[in-house]
Amino acid sequence: MLRWGFQQVTRLRLILSVDAILPPLTGIGRYAWELASRLPRHSSIDSVRFYSNGRWVADPSSLLQPVAVAAPSGRRKRIVIPRWYKNWQVTQDFRRRLFHSPNYFLPASTDMSVATVHDLSVFKFPESHPVARRRHFDRELPRTLARATHLITDSETVRREVIEYFSWPADRITAVPIGVSSCFNPHRSKPMLASTLAQYGLKPGDYALCVSTLEPRKKIDALLIAYRRLPESLRFRYPLVLIGHKGWLSDALHASIDKGQGEGWVRYLGFVSEPELPALYAGARSFFYPSLYEGFGLPVLEAMASGVPVLTSNRSCLPEVSGGAALLIDPDDGDALCHGVEQVLLDDGWRSAARTKGLDVASHLTWENCIKGTLSVYAALAVGRH
Repeated sequence: MLRWGFQQVTRLRLILSVDAILPPLTGIGRYAWELASRLPRHSSIDSVRFYSNGRWVADPSSLLQPVAVAAPSGRRKRIVIPRWYKNWQVTQDFRRRLFHSPNYFLPASTDMSVATVHDLSVFKFPESHPVARRRHFDRELPRTLARATHLITDSETVRREVIEYFSWPADRITAVPIGVSSCFNPHRSKPMLASTLAQYGLKPGDYALCVSTLEPRKKIDALLIAYRRLPESLRFRYPLVLIGHKGWLSDALHASIDKGQGEGWVRYLGFVSEPELPALYAGARSFFYPSLYEGFGLPVLEAMASGVPVLTSNRSCLPEVSGGAALLIDPDDGDALCHGVEQVLLDDGWRSAARTKGLDVASHLTWENCIKGTLSVYAALAVGRH
């Protein structure tokens, strides 16, 4: 039996923040959605309430739907609930349940709470973030740390960074690796794969891929420079396909992309809908991700799960996540990056071994294992309340 609030319960009562669940789902949004959709199904969870920006959400899937604005339908009597009463109700519920924020920040009034800190890039690489984001983290993350009972990170690398950077107690932070969806796999029929890729003017095995928001720390500019240095025949045989949001601080990068597109060896697809993304991974000959810093690097895992050989950075958590399956390079070493790109495109012996090892690594990094690790954190906190 677990003592929670003033009642004895056998299962956990949880509040999950779902503010990151917004269409289209990106990394943190995907993480929040997987928690929201999977946690209620586990036997150790008694009930889950969903909370977003000061309001309760009955169904998190509604956050993925376009917002329809209804036309006025005449005057209706408005029932006004005093703000003090609403705040009192929220505070009481916060103190009777474990609160988990998958998106860094905790609200006030939480009693027992967990926050997931995905990375410290805004502190370690402040020049690569907009000023407004830096100010928000500078103001709000210390407040969250003052409120948090426990922290979760996506990787052991970031766990150690948080301990060092914030002098955070090592016994109050746990690394729980995130997972990869089963839709990322190499088991697609050739006709089906060819049909999907044809919509983008691509053929299976005839292009290299990079999936990333276009922001400075991702080093897409260095990848373009390295690709331009390849022999012309290789560059045009396997053009570089870029997928991802425009990002920020990326005007010069977009100029380079436009130039490469004009020359015929770069394709920028921008945002691609979630159902089509797995086929674009599976059809790629190689995957490149030379980022300076990541909290996890989910695209690397998605590529490995798709059976695609990967080149990535030797920085931050990327060696940890790739588990020995990827070719690791220094993203600041232009020669190493160029030679690495060529090897991953052409070295068939290395490619075969990398594909096998990558599939094995990815098979252990599942969302179900992420949920189990998260539930273990919850259970440990509940035992502490016994």
